[in-house]
Amino acid sequence: MQHFTPENFQTCTIGMLLGRAALVKDRILDTHLQAFGVTAAQFKVLIINAQYGVDTPAELCRYLALDSGSMTRMLDRLEQKQLILRQRCPDDRRQVRLALTEEGQKLADQLPHIGAAAMNEVVGVLEPGELATLEQILTKVLLAAGDSLTALRVGAK
Repeated sequence: MQHFTPENFQTCTIGMLLGRAALVKDRILDTHLQAFGVTAAQFKVLIINAQYGVDTPAELCRYLALDSGSMTRMLDRLEQKQLILRQRCPDDRRQVRLALTEEGQKLADQLPHIGAAAMNEVVGVLEPGELATLEQILTKVLLAAGDSLTALRVGAK
């Protein structure tokens, strides 16, 4: 369905609202993570690894829409914080697998609690039905756009 034209695009705010919502969510998540010494971006790497078993830099790049250079720097920081380990794959030494360290696993165990507190701050203004509708609409939009992480999440339900 075509909702926008060049003539009405100037008054279109959906792109700005989606972008701002993501930025505000990350800012709030950053405040909740401050005591743990990680950022919202690092949280995403850790939680995707812990909850979805995504354990290669290339897969993480695809899920987070990051280039390999940005991912390398992110993994360097997580490794310096002793939260992850990079291990060469025994079957294909060109491939690197990621694993949580003991400290990384301890933090990963807390991430759902931290994430829940942050998300409650972001969407706490919504009624339960409104939140369910928002989730349905965003899921529909992301699936239609071919978002693989959303498809993986919906398939797991």
